[in-house]
Amino acid sequence: MLLTIGDFIGRFHPLLVHLPIGILLLAILLHFLSRKEQYQLIKPAVRIALFWGMCSAIASAVSGFLLSKAAEYEEPVLSRHQWLGIATAAVALLAWGLHKINNRHLQWVLPLLVLLIVITGHLGGSLTHGSDYLTRSFSTTTGDAVEERQTLIPDVQQAVVYTDIIQPMLQAKCYSCHGTTKQKGKLRLDGPDFILQGGKSGNTIVLGKTEESELIKRIQLAHDNKKHMPPKEKPQLTKHEIALLQWWISNGADFKKKVADLPQPERIKPVLAALQNGKKKEEIELSNIPEMPVEKADEVVINRLKEMGVSIVPVSQKSNYLSANFVAVDSITRENIELLLPLSKQLIWLKLGNTPCTDSAIAAIGKLTNLTRLSLENTAITDKGLLPMKEFDQLQYLNVSGTKITAKGLSQLTGLTQLRNLFIYKGQVSASEFGMLRTSFPKAVIDTGGYRLAMLESDTTIVKVPK
Repeated sequence: MLLTIGDFIGRFHPLLVHLPIGILLLAILLHFLSRKEQYQLIKPAVRIALFWGMCSAIASAVSGFLLSKAAEYEEPVLSRHQWLGIATAAVALLAWGLHKINNRHLQWVLPLLVLLIVITGHLGGSLTHGSDYLTRSFSTTTGDAVEERQTLIPDVQQAVVYTDIIQPMLQAKCYSCHGTTKQKGKLRLDGPDFILQGGKSGNTIVLGKTEESELIKRIQLAHDNKKHMPPKEKPQLTKHEIALLQWWISNGADFKKKVADLPQPERIKPVLAALQNGKKKEEIELSNIPEMPVEKADEVVINRLKEMGVSIVPVSQKSNYLSANFVAVDSITRENIELLLPLSKQLIWLKLGNTPCTDSAIAAIGKLTNLTRLSLENTAITDKGLLPMKEFDQLQYLNVSGTKITAKGLSQLTGLTQLRNLFIYKGQVSASEFGMLRTSFPKAVIDTGGYRLAMLESDTTIVKVPK
């Protein structure tokens, strides 16, 4: 019980640690100002600020000590930060006492206190964000610079998969929590031996098996899940970075092989090409905003839809193309959908997911042929509701997860040659039908529950549903 209480108190350290920094620095500033005749009246405030700065420094040191027992940080840096934090609290106590008795040595103690605050704060930042936190923006091997370096590989086929592609990705998105200075969950990802060793939760990667690799499982959890990695407040891996990780692991996670040595399914070829030709990854994501400009939509129609509770917004700045979201509409009828028809030129994204939408309501959707994204997840739509969508030759994204739509129903849409993302998890499609869908939609990434289907040499795959 005592350990649990200590751990609870320790978790307040990130909050408490900022108080002594601000209060003590303010007290020091006030002290030196009060030595001038025109600021004599602020002398009482100095002692008050020193007192509360000293109290918060002690509270911060105690909570930091308790946190160090539960967290996993690099010991040398942690030890220096811890002892300098204790020293800061002790010198703050000394400064308050000297000011109270008006001792002349206070003028030498306060500069020492400033120095301790700066060094201790820097070490704390290094523990939390990495030792290169201050200089990272000037580095060519982290953050956005890594992204840029990956897109400029001269000959991607001759690049070493781990060294040139996977390691920079992990460095940019994972090292701050699983690197040399900090190892959450006793996991390090800054070297092949550490990756293979795994962490407290088990195997980081299982060679050749993405569905059993803890790294992939954590990445694909919902962002609000406390086990999702990276934490939601940190930069996330892009879809293409995840695809590269899955491709590398499914092919044995070799640390020395070159790109040319590994099988390259169709879905990974454009991602690899982007690493060489200089395009940003975002440029090869869904290109679902048409390049052709379109006139502004009728405001009367938009306002009428908004009065019903439909959210109508531009898909991007300085664009007349629109997105419509019906999630706040209590009931959806065919008449509701028909109100969208005057916007057929401008409407390219339609979100009907998690609404009471039915086959009869969606029957009028067939005239919205400019749609590039359509979300129907968790609705009452069946195979019959897909019939009007056979002419959606611009559709690139379709989500029918959690519906009664079957593989037979989806086979009606094989003419959708632009389809790139198809979501079918928690639906009526069985595992034995995944291969058939992969053949029907060769250019699409099919999400069956967080695991993208990897094309192997045998052109088949087995997907295991996570327990």
